[in-house]
Amino acid sequence: MGRRIGIKDVAAAAGVSATTVSHILNEVEGKRINAETRQRVLDTARELGYAPNGLARGLRLKRSNTIGFVSDRIATTPHAGRIILGAQEEAAKHDLLLLMLNTGGDPELERREIELLLQHQVDGVLYASMYHRVVSVPEQLRSVPTVLLDARSDDSSLPWVVPDEVQGGCTAVRELLRHGHRRIGFLNNVDDIPATHGRLAGYRQALAEAGVPYDPRLVVSETSDAAGGYRASLGLLRGAERPTALFCFTDRMAMGAYHAAAELGLSVPADLSVIGFDNQELICEGMFPGLTTVALPHYEMGARAVAQLLALTDAMGQGTGSAVQEKLPCPLVARASVTSPPRL
Repeated sequence: MGRRIGIKDVAAAAGVSATTVSHILNEVEGKRINAETRQRVLDTARELGYAPNGLARGLRLKRSNTIGFVSDRIATTPHAGRIILGAQEEAAKHDLLLLMLNTGGDPELERREIELLLQHQVDGVLYASMYHRVVSVPEQLRSVPTVLLDARSDDSSLPWVVPDEVQGGCTAVRELLRHGHRRIGFLNNVDDIPATHGRLAGYRQALAEAGVPYDPRLVVSETSDAAGGYRASLGLLRGAERPTALFCFTDRMAMGAYHAAAELGLSVPADLSVIGFDNQELICEGMFPGLTTVALPHYEMGARAVAQLLALTDAMGQGTGSAVQEKLPCPLVARASVTSPPRL
């Protein structure tokens, strides 16, 4: 194996001092070095195959160029994998390495993993949840810049990035209203989480905007899976004044709604329009007809959380750090499950 090329080798070949080479290659500000010398040193370093010592440079700048990613179960959740991809690609743009750890929801494992990240002197941590919820942030993370990802905290000093659940609910119902539906059922989730309350608020807001009275009988809460969607749909569709459209809390609930409709001899979308939430492509594109849905901005949340973390670490270095809390829009993904209502 050949000898590693160092700063002294570059200095000798370029005919300048090692200090000058160090200032140029490390982009030290405030040093008066003419453009010709600077370019000669850069060209020489490239020709010799000089590779900077990233660890040494990181120590000088008090940066490790690594970010910790601590999640409960995201790494084992296929439809949320784009959160990881968004974070990785944004980190790569800044030559940062993402160290990803999955706790499986085990508090003791989480404590040990965070301790490991702190020992590696990560520049910051993304503390992520597999679904939008309110979390208690481990005390260990108070010592390092931290951004919550797909999670919020009651502590207003902490920054976070989450989906805009109210806007997402509005988007779904506005799409149904746009097609002429006025009697719209909502299959909601039973769990006490931000999405449950936010999507219901969006449902009600869109109806109010259109001048459609809110009817609580059209809202049914069930488990957010296919079985729950099936049970909730049967209850609504067997009624005397059945809805002409269903807004479902998840795509999985929408799958149950399709089954219920078929059992009752109803065709989607000719007899019943259905819209979901999540954009789980394996479900949405595997259903017939394809399911119109609202997408959770997983990739965008991952990327924005890294951008927030970088801005936070830079600001804290200047003594101006402050928490930024973002809600990202949930876009509509139109397929073939929504059309105008039938004449009942």
